[in-house]
Amino acid sequence: MFALKPLSPFKSTFSGNPLRRAPAVNGVSRLSRMSRSGWYSASRLTVRAVISSEDKAVEGAGKLVEDKDVNGSMASGSPVKDGIEVLAVVTIRKKMKEKITEKIEHQWELLMSGFGQKIMIQLISEEIDPVTNSGKSVESFVRGWVPKPSEHSHIIEYTADFTVPSDFGNPGAVLITNFQGKEFYLVEIVIHGFDGRPLFFPANTWIHSRNDNPESRIIFRNQTYLPSQTPAGIKDLRREDILSIRGNGKGERKHHDRIYDYDVYNDLGNPDKDQDLARPVLGDDERPYPRRCRTGRRPTKTDPLSESRIEKPHPVYVPRDETFEEIKQNTFSAGRMKALLHNLIPLIAATLSSSDIPFMCFSDIDKLYNEGVVLKDDEKNEIGNLLENMMKQVTGVGPRLLKYDIPAVVKRDRFAWLRDNEFGRQVLAGVNPVNIEILKGFPIVSKLDPAIYGPPESAITKELIQQELPEMSVERAIEEMRLFILDYHDMLLPFMKGMNSLPGRKAYASRTVFFYTKTGILKPIAIELSLPPTRSSSRNKHVYTQGHDATTHWIWKLAKAHVCSNDAGIHQLVNHWLRTHACMEPYIIATHRQLSSMHPIYKLLHPHMRYTLEINALARQSLINGGGIIEFCFSPGKYAMEISSAAYDSMWQFDLDALPADLISRGMAVEDPSMPCGVKLVIEDYPYAADGLLIWSAVKEWVEAYVEHFYSEPNSVTSDVELQAWWNEIKDKGHPEKKNEPWWPKLNTKEDLSGILTIMIWVASGQHAALNFGQYPFGGYVPNRPTLMRKLIPDENDPDYEKLILNPQHAFLSSLPTQLQATKVMAVQETLSTHSPDEEYLGKVSHLHRSWINDQEVLKLFDRFSERLEEIEEIIRKRNKNARLKNRTGAGIPPYELLLPSSDAGVTGRGIPNSISI
Repeated sequence: MFALKPLSPFKSTFSGNPLRRAPAVNGVSRLSRMSRSGWYSASRLTVRAVISSEDKAVEGAGKLVEDKDVNGSMASGSPVKDGIEVLAVVTIRKKMKEKITEKIEHQWELLMSGFGQKIMIQLISEEIDPVTNSGKSVESFVRGWVPKPSEHSHIIEYTADFTVPSDFGNPGAVLITNFQGKEFYLVEIVIHGFDGRPLFFPANTWIHSRNDNPESRIIFRNQTYLPSQTPAGIKDLRREDILSIRGNGKGERKHHDRIYDYDVYNDLGNPDKDQDLARPVLGDDERPYPRRCRTGRRPTKTDPLSESRIEKPHPVYVPRDETFEEIKQNTFSAGRMKALLHNLIPLIAATLSSSDIPFMCFSDIDKLYNEGVVLKDDEKNEIGNLLENMMKQVTGVGPRLLKYDIPAVVKRDRFAWLRDNEFGRQVLAGVNPVNIEILKGFPIVSKLDPAIYGPPESAITKELIQQELPEMSVERAIEEMRLFILDYHDMLLPFMKGMNSLPGRKAYASRTVFFYTKTGILKPIAIELSLPPTRSSSRNKHVYTQGHDATTHWIWKLAKAHVCSNDAGIHQLVNHWLRTHACMEPYIIATHRQLSSMHPIYKLLHPHMRYTLEINALARQSLINGGGIIEFCFSPGKYAMEISSAAYDSMWQFDLDALPADLISRGMAVEDPSMPCGVKLVIEDYPYAADGLLIWSAVKEWVEAYVEHFYSEPNSVTSDVELQAWWNEIKDKGHPEKKNEPWWPKLNTKEDLSGILTIMIWVASGQHAALNFGQYPFGGYVPNRPTLMRKLIPDENDPDYEKLILNPQHAFLSSLPTQLQATKVMAVQETLSTHSPDEEYLGKVSHLHRSWINDQEVLKLFDRFSERLEEIEEIIRKRNKNARLKNRTGAGIPPYELLLPSSDAGVTGRGIPNSISI
């Protein structure tokens, strides 16, 4: 495709005295430090830009590299008088959709780069220069960059050649200094001419302008090195690169920064705006919490412990390379979530606030899918145009009509949600299948302080359960592992008084007991709803069973709705946000701060860190913040994040994030060395667990093989200084309130390391997928999964009891979220359940990361991992067609697909991304 022909010499303009110097490191300029070599002088460096396209060469004269293949790669370097000619191919990505001003600016940059130095490249050898005691270096300002044709219009490849001495050795790093006025996105640099093979320097990073930061960027080759194996020529650079990422813990972070540091959750409230929006700091002994990425904003005026907020649409700082790429921005930030949070929801509020009423009948809910909601948009301005474009892209309908897809849970059977069987099925195969546990015996006892919360014994007694099991004794049911419980009592009761004091909120702390029938059905048989004790009553616990008369039937529906509301809140605040998003953030920060990008564990974890810091920052800005969507739409309201903190304090353990350990701890599996993963499920038809164990085992096998490849020597784990610092920092700085807990795994052996890494990758991939991408498919139909309840269940002495008798449908619907609340949360759930077109899925490698590692054995191991995931996908498909597995198949039953590895873009209810990217 590209041919090179002899060019005339292009004389260097910085012979002997460079016009500009690279930044200083520790007081010494890198440029001067690396160019004062006795073996090579900048004055002897020839700088030439070699550009050709469509087999038409730019002509000239001089010695040139020969033997190029059809793809333009160099078969070998050609020796010349002063050394070897080397070709560098630099790949840059520009914006896909440029404004006119940006296009003009881009063309101007291209024009100007032909006359003056804009980008300086330094090749750093892996070999040491005995004079400078640093890596040998060659440097040049690249001139006359002209793009070559590319398959993608937004991908530009530039070529430049320069000469290196014959004893230079292999380059291990490239230093880049950007003298342009703005940053650019560097995909990779490929160097041709060394040892007859291309050398890859994968970057996928923003290169800041020297106007913003005088430091050069360091890009390492795709070769892995443990710290002790680092070639002498790049050992100092390895350390410098890590130090540059850590920062000094001071000052406010700027947009171009790549600084990773820790902070507490002190940015959720906005007391300067309104004292009602003040929120406590999470991340101290009273309210422990994982740490977030530090932004360094000034404190609020009214509370020095709280950080001032950045409100939408202004971005919250995350390290530059953590921000969404353009495709993701178009799908989420710019295209969907920004329009949703900035424009759509206010329009919904304007439409419905004057009559924020409950759904009057079930047909009102059906209209959201069949007819849509007409929005007020009287002002024809830029916001209106943005909304119109967004609505056409998102829903395919007109600008003032908000119309939703029918959620999967009612798409095949609109009445499925009413049945007890479906209620039980979703505990095992729904969006929150991680709280059910075995019921080990009676009495069921609370761990809360009885002096504050009343008698600890549950009102669900052995005798009451026996009445619901006419054909089996309770003892036998327990012995055969047929009784299970969903217990939110202790987690929610301490907050119930505050929650119920909020306007339009009424909730209970719930316990639900299930019986697993011989026909394979998980059936709810008793629900306990509790309120805090009062002066007039020390026991405020009510037990509901299904019953057989009409009134009891409707009350049972209300009781189940309250359980679903509890479940929705715990799912969102604890299992989804805390146990995946929040807990993953310190792992990511520590990985960047302590592991070099050359470290094999960094390379293993890198795909599983993509976009997580950015999505978490957006969540702090608009979802979990004071007055945000979660507080508005879920029962806990302003106490939401305090509940999350309490759950972290009482429940979270790193070792229990391992799927087999979690299942065993809940009694949903027993140890069995003969089974894959060493566990046997108590309920075979437990789709989340059964499919999850397949994914877990595949990840575990891949990680173990990878770790074995790099840590085959005795003591190689304990002697890895970066790795040990990484693990210590995760505990000491990422989870400081829990750093002394005995359950933290040791990191002494390759088995220890494999176990730790498998947990992290599982949490980022399979666990998050199972908990996230079913939000709209299950929660998009409000009666199936209400996020809050507005009324308590009336008893016979309550005035509302008569209303229940006269119009049970209205009594039920008026207890659910209002039309405004429901429409808001549906819009958010739909967005959060969406796969971006640039999603990177487990077992797949993006074309931008095709050169992620220079190790054929590792690539073979990864191919085996990918093949195993394809096999697992076929196994899951077959399971979903197995009529014996009633939680996956049957009349109106949607298949369980949340752990199918692959997916298309959109709301698909399937697919496992590599990382927590939404």
